[in-house]
Amino acid sequence: MAWGGDEERRSEEEQDEELDETDYKTQKDAVLFAIDVSNSMLEPPPASSEKRADRDTAVKAALKCAYQIMQQRIIAQPKDMMGILLFGTERSKFRDEPGSRSSTGYPHCYLLTDLDVPAAEDVKKLKELVEEDGEDLEEILVPSTEPALMSNVLFCANQVFTTNAANFGSRRLFIITDDDSPHGSDKTAKSSAAVRAKDLYDLGVVIELFPISRGGKKFDVSKFYDDIIYRDPASEAGASDEVKASKSGDGLTLLNSLISNINSKQTPKRAYFSNLGFELAPGLTISVNGYMPLHRQTPARTCYVWLDGETAQLAQSETSKIDESARTVEKSETRKAYKFGGEYIYFNPEEASELKKMGGKGLRIIGFKPRSMLPMWASVKKSTFIFPSEQDYVGSTRVFSALWQKLLKDKKMGLAWFIARENANPLLVAVLPSQNPDDTHFLPAGLWLFPLPFADDVRSVDLDGGPRSSDDLTDGMREVVKLLQLPKGFYNPAKYPNPSLQWHYRIVQAMALEEDIPEHPEDATIPKYRQMDKRVGEYLGGWKAELAVKAKGLMHSKALKRELDADDERPAKRPKAATATKTPSGSMNNAQLKIAIEQDTLKKLTVAELKEILASKGISTTGKKADLLEKLEQWVEENV
Repeated sequence: MAWGGDEERRSEEEQDEELDETDYKTQKDAVLFAIDVSNSMLEPPPASSEKRADRDTAVKAALKCAYQIMQQRIIAQPKDMMGILLFGTERSKFRDEPGSRSSTGYPHCYLLTDLDVPAAEDVKKLKELVEEDGEDLEEILVPSTEPALMSNVLFCANQVFTTNAANFGSRRLFIITDDDSPHGSDKTAKSSAAVRAKDLYDLGVVIELFPISRGGKKFDVSKFYDDIIYRDPASEAGASDEVKASKSGDGLTLLNSLISNINSKQTPKRAYFSNLGFELAPGLTISVNGYMPLHRQTPARTCYVWLDGETAQLAQSETSKIDESARTVEKSETRKAYKFGGEYIYFNPEEASELKKMGGKGLRIIGFKPRSMLPMWASVKKSTFIFPSEQDYVGSTRVFSALWQKLLKDKKMGLAWFIARENANPLLVAVLPSQNPDDTHFLPAGLWLFPLPFADDVRSVDLDGGPRSSDDLTDGMREVVKLLQLPKGFYNPAKYPNPSLQWHYRIVQAMALEEDIPEHPEDATIPKYRQMDKRVGEYLGGWKAELAVKAKGLMHSKALKRELDADDERPAKRPKAATATKTPSGSMNNAQLKIAIEQDTLKKLTVAELKEILASKGISTTGKKADLLEKLEQWVEENV
């Protein structure tokens, strides 16, 4: 059984069958930004001499944040929708479509960008608004004399989501404001807003708050937004309920803070499998969802484009099969066959699919073992994270939690038979518990399915133990590593985006928006050499000097050993005629081969003798005599 990429190597028929299952549909996301336009949000930050101090107003920073999030989504998640709704503006605008509700129905609400899949033109337009300080934006960003009713804002958002993203699996409203009590003591307005928020919640829309605090004043969520924001413990298991506020004018740019907070609320990725039966014992089954939190991202080409016309057009690809006479062969005329003993064994599609089935999909415990029995080298494939689901079996969370606690307490692991999907290869997996979220920081507590290797995957490799460092060098490097620890000893891979992938996206973005191609990529993985030098530069210099002394002594001893080995392998002197007539084949050592090449006597060997020598050196034996001689001479030049 071969590991790695088995899902990608499935046949087209298997992939089509898998895509028809509703549980595995990609979950599209619709995000509507609701930005408060008030006098305080339009107030510029205090002047500061710091380079990283705020320069933009809160509204301008929020619009730039929406622009950058749109840039990220347009390539990374091209099917997602985004829109921008301004509230608290003097002007009102909803839609210009005939038959739609007029703007007077939502006073002081301005739909700047309707909820839709963003195109390159939309990104250009938004960029012109936020970066060039156009007159259009100045006319729009005029705060109203009376505050906007939050009930109207939520009702407007409801209308946008219902009309544009009725069937989306994820719909979210991002509210960016610095006012923690928009209606003061008006209980009627608060109650009306709470009713509209409940309507959004019943519709499946999640409201996320991104508060802005300024001047050391704390944003008090309990005054108003506790009644607006609904939190589902089941959907946000392992996530913090704390609403993190972005600060303005504290030396850290408000824009970066907003982008960081919004990226932390990214929509959940689709499950690798959903509501899979997890059989713990005969008659005891729960349901679980599976996720792959760690997965390598690569640029994906979504389509082919024909560029020879006046305008670029999408190319439609077609595949056809032809026989020897160039006649098109229909799909009904073909059958799959396997070669066995020189003959072809034919199968119809139903029989061919049955050959690959080894039972239905599911996860079944077959035993338990001490966790210490799992060796480090057994890791052959990325693990799958599983979490309970109450959809098919009520009480799955309690049983799952009991199993997790028991495995942690007794330091045990479960062994299970695992088939993720209908056409997936069966696996034997170790069911491993993860620690509490406080210990893993960015991964929740739960169970992991750790794929185990089959017998064919395990090889016996003889590793030659190389030279080991002295105890002094080891102790010295231990101190260097301690001084170079990350803050709090914690590494979060989410903070270090893939530089090659981001560079690819940046080039595509620049070409789509007709911008200048950047010269250098942004690489957050490059070590911070100056800080490292400040911490361990002087200490590391002494360690390197000691290493050079040790290495010089080791190289000297190895040179003496090679000279002694060469003397032992050097053949005794004999007449030239003897070397020409008596040539050992596979038993020739390296020194004899070198002498034969210098005396140009290798060509007198037969093809069989040359192949025997090449085979003893692990070199391919295919080709004519001239090719064999060239391979052997090249090997001797490189290795002797």
